[in-house]
Amino acid sequence: MCTETFLRLPEEKRRRFLDAAWEEFSTVRFVDVSINQIVRRAGIPRGSFYQYFTSKDDLFAYLLEEVRNHVKEEYRRALKDNGGDIFQVQLDCFDRMTSQELALDPMMERCMLFIKNNQGVDIQRLLPTRPGQRLLDGLWDVIDLSGLRDPSPDYGRAVFCLLMTALGSAFMDTMLCPGERALYREELAAKLEIVKYGSLRAEGRS
Repeated sequence: MCTETFLRLPEEKRRRFLDAAWEEFSTVRFVDVSINQIVRRAGIPRGSFYQYFTSKDDLFAYLLEEVRNHVKEEYRRALKDNGGDIFQVQLDCFDRMTSQELALDPMMERCMLFIKNNQGVDIQRLLPTRPGQRLLDGLWDVIDLSGLRDPSPDYGRAVFCLLMTALGSAFMDTMLCPGERALYREELAAKLEIVKYGSLRAEGRS
């Protein structure tokens, strides 16, 4: 993802570089992102970029890892507040991420701008691994799996990935059409209910 040289940079210089990168990635489409623009904004020589990252794809993966870690912190806070309910936490996070206070959260605001500028881009293709599959790592101590049919971590992870898919879809739809937020929240709640209780009548279940 990044080099040891980048990790050894003073915090202020590292943050200035990442802020410059976020400004570029959230302003133009991914295909138009310019390394020249990033280094100009950061006030560093172009050659320094390649001492930190091998390519803009590599840098982008690092930025998305920052988002993943930020989202994990939000999830942890919400899970602790609601007693570890993995169903309710999706609605809690949807409300947090789509609220009018989003501008107070620079990380999510930048991610939102990137999504708006890159409609149709398969973000997963740009990642070395799928972040949704690793989001649960480090959260198990605040998650309550006791109400699931199978309380094992593997089963819990599968359920959580389904919930995350529903949340991701609702979030992206809301970012593209903010005026339909209430509708997308309602649809998200319905999807969560389906995962929670199933789609078959009781007599149709095996």
